[in-house]
Amino acid sequence: MARLFGTDGVRGLANGPVINADTALRLSEAAARVFGRTITGGAQRMTAVVGRDPRASGEFLSAAVIAGLASSGVDVYDVGVLPTPAVAFLTADLGANFGVMLSASHNAMPDNGIKFFALGGHKLPDEVEDRIEAAMDAPADRPTGAAVGRVHRVDDGAERYVAHLLKALPHELAGLHVVVDAAHGAASEVGPDAFRRAGAQVTVIGAEPDGLNINDGYGSTHLDKLKQAVVEAGADFGVAFDGDADRCLAVDASGTEVDGDQIMAILAVGMKERGALKEDTLVATVMSNLGLYQAMEQRGISIKQTAVGDRYVLEEMRASGYNLGGEQSGHVILTDVGTTGDGVLTGLMLAAQVASSGSTMAQLATVMTRLPQHMVNVKGVDKAAASTHPVVLNAISEAELELGDNGRVLLRPSGTEPVVRVMAEAPTAELAQQITARLAAVVQTELAL
Repeated sequence: MARLFGTDGVRGLANGPVINADTALRLSEAAARVFGRTITGGAQRMTAVVGRDPRASGEFLSAAVIAGLASSGVDVYDVGVLPTPAVAFLTADLGANFGVMLSASHNAMPDNGIKFFALGGHKLPDEVEDRIEAAMDAPADRPTGAAVGRVHRVDDGAERYVAHLLKALPHELAGLHVVVDAAHGAASEVGPDAFRRAGAQVTVIGAEPDGLNINDGYGSTHLDKLKQAVVEAGADFGVAFDGDADRCLAVDASGTEVDGDQIMAILAVGMKERGALKEDTLVATVMSNLGLYQAMEQRGISIKQTAVGDRYVLEEMRASGYNLGGEQSGHVILTDVGTTGDGVLTGLMLAAQVASSGSTMAQLATVMTRLPQHMVNVKGVDKAAASTHPVVLNAISEAELELGDNGRVLLRPSGTEPVVRVMAEAPTAELAQQITARLAAVVQTELAL
């Protein structure tokens, strides 16, 4: 049977076979059993923070989670609609033993998901998720009388979160005009509010959530409206979050995209100049553009490379004590301030770098040159053999020899789909496409099922 938990919690079609009220109830009851109903060695009850994004399905799913926790003897802090990083922060700030976030992040509205945070707002390791999944089949442990959990509505969660972000900001944003695209998501209120309170003039788009329009034509996966709004408003730049605001992408004054690699490069350089970049090291995944690696080397900044997934970036950061890492998609983690990717924090820090440097976003983005990157998904192949088949390995070696130091190739079996992802970076888009097509053909022929 397939593992219920994926790379970022449990996710699927809301009210479908995986994500439904029954699953939400059983998962929360299981989590209560795994984390423990009472504090070890005493009678004090466990507490949990529960938050959600504005999807319509989040209304009944959060009710099911809260019911499962409270009926298991866990006291619940219901913080309502807030970004994922806000729920992680409040888990620590409210002294809760764990947290639960209901969101499908950048996915379309019909989907939803459930993810857990451990003590301090940290993501759960795989082994704890496996224990929760296994505990779903155990008999329910439901106390009665005064032992049942109580539900407390937390109305100042947004204020606590925004104040926390502003406290970490190294420079005020007075004089900047920023367009904020909230994806009709969880940061529709706190995102614009944070920028205004930091001193920026703010134009807001994609901030009218109705439960049905999250990520629909707005946000970090749909940048066209942000590009148009920045140009029309004559703004200095714009930022776009995804549905749960754990990622951020940007566009400069001309409407040109500034991706996650460029954002990390800008922040890394700024932090190093301030003496704030620990070990002068950035953590990035294998999918980050070669241009990022080249730019950081030129600036005396090392890069630690991880597998794809912000959880792997965070694991490396926590294990080695680094404080900046992320992904090309806009998941940027600043562990001096938060325990997970935070789109609002990333946008604020990026804006602070613009304000403090006196440079435009376009000028800052020139810190790195993105090499043309092309990727294709090869279906119907034995993805497990992609890293061992001699003909495939020989084709990779030939491509690497052709590119030399001016590009790279990557073959990566997907962790969620039956495909092999073939990617090439080269000095020109044409060469990247040619090499990708050539390697994909070898994979299709040699690894066909």
